[in-house]
Amino acid sequence: MTVRPATVSDAQAICSLINYYAERGRMLHRSLESIYQSLRDFLVAEADGEIVGCVAVEIFWADLAEVRSLAVSQRSRGQGVGTKIVAKAISTARKMGVTKLFALTYEKDFFARLGFEVISRDSLPEKVWRTCIYCPKAEECDDTAMILRLSRGRPAKQLPLQRRMKRARPKRPKRVPRRAKKR
Repeated sequence: MTVRPATVSDAQAICSLINYYAERGRMLHRSLESIYQSLRDFLVAEADGEIVGCVAVEIFWADLAEVRSLAVSQRSRGQGVGTKIVAKAISTARKMGVTKLFALTYEKDFFARLGFEVISRDSLPEKVWRTCIYCPKAEECDDTAMILRLSRGRPAKQLPLQRRMKRARPKRPKRVPRRAKKR
């Protein structure tokens, strides 16, 4: 499986993935037109030529971005696809200089495992809620607001994908001192 920036040919698959969950009340519907308009924000997970996951990183302000439209195909759930694409989204946000990454989610435990913390929804700027007017649950929102504070250097908490076993370094041969030249 590879995680890569979305291309124009991925738009239909992204739209289908998102709307599958939207029909079940798990996220907002997205039109194909809106996918094309925000295509640069998307990353996709591709396995065997098929798009099996997507996520977008939308910038809100100099220090704030949102992880949104996270969707993984039913067949690929539980295989680490979501973790891999969100890890790439975090890396992308960090490279852009974002210091705070938030998510509005029903999958609180998933995001908590990646280092996000629950926050008060009121702590987010009003601009964040501009898409809420389109949500059928706007008056009784049950999303959880979560945030991950990014640093410009190393992350405060390593993501599961960043943990790697230390490789044993090959031993260097002992250096034989040079003999002093006789004069």
